[in-house]
Amino acid sequence: MTAEGLQNIVRMAESDDAQGLAMVYVETWRTTYAGMVPDKVLLEMSEESQSARWARSIARGDELVMLAEDGDKGIVGLSSGGRARGSHGCKAEIFTLYVLPDEQGRGVGRALLAGMFGEFLAQSLDSAIIWVLAANPARFFYETTGGKRSAEREERLWGSDLPEIAYIWRDLAAAVEHDLRVHR
Repeated sequence: MTAEGLQNIVRMAESDDAQGLAMVYVETWRTTYAGMVPDKVLLEMSEESQSARWARSIARGDELVMLAEDGDKGIVGLSSGGRARGSHGCKAEIFTLYVLPDEQGRGVGRALLAGMFGEFLAQSLDSAIIWVLAANPARFFYETTGGKRSAEREERLWGSDLPEIAYIWRDLAAAVEHDLRVHR
């Protein structure tokens, strides 16, 4: 699948992709969450520990892990998800969706979301939720893809209470067909 005429390919991650996933994860956390989460959390993140985390996750197969890959730049985005961990009437949950800052606004996130939704539908999971830090300006991306702001909560993370917002897609087939259409 290509993202709006770009050379990005969206595919399921393999164990050899762990280092590239870790690089995207750490870089996007440090650029996106600066000032939102304690500095110590961002400073202590390492590509080495994240690479091990992604390798374990892919090997276990307990969550779907997808990536967006550019032929020249390597991995530029990632997403993970699986069965919903809570209620709100959704069958699936997007756990992570991160795109390198220089690649944002180019259709990479939309292609990753569409890919995850397609995988969910293949497993008969027809609705999805994602929790996003309320202070994250990228949260509006989910509204542009048809996600409906549906709930709020305070999550205790790293000794801080962080407000989060849930976005829900009740009909993933319709979301893929209409809201997440990837132009080829």
